Amino acid sequence: MTDVAKAVEAMKAKFNPAAAAGLDLVFGFNITDEKKYFTLTVANGTCELHEAQAPAPGDENVAGAQVTLIMNAETMEGIVSGETDGMQAFMSGKLRTAGDMMLAMKLSDLFPS
Repeated sequence: MTDVAKAVEAMKAKFNPAAAAGLDLVFGFNITDEKKYFTLTVANGTCELHEAQAPAPGDENVAGAQVTLIMNAETMEGIVSGETDGMQAFMSGKLRTAGDMMLAMKLSDLFPS
């Protein structure tokens, strides 16, 4: 299992089902340096993680995702471990989004540190 896969699994372990009540969202993760793509589906208090296909050429959004977080593996691992603040990563350009950026703000409630 790669470090990114471990980070994604660690994120899933932090899932807060109460924060997901009534939600039906798909988050995408585009890990640029490893060319890894994941979708995280949050629906009815559950979360499911799947490897995904690469975005279509010219589109950074992972298929099916309402918002995709685009970053390298180091940033992903740091955010999941709590060593990197997601907002600081965004402000410094280490984290970008494609799609509905406001949905990305829900991740801190869904996956508390």
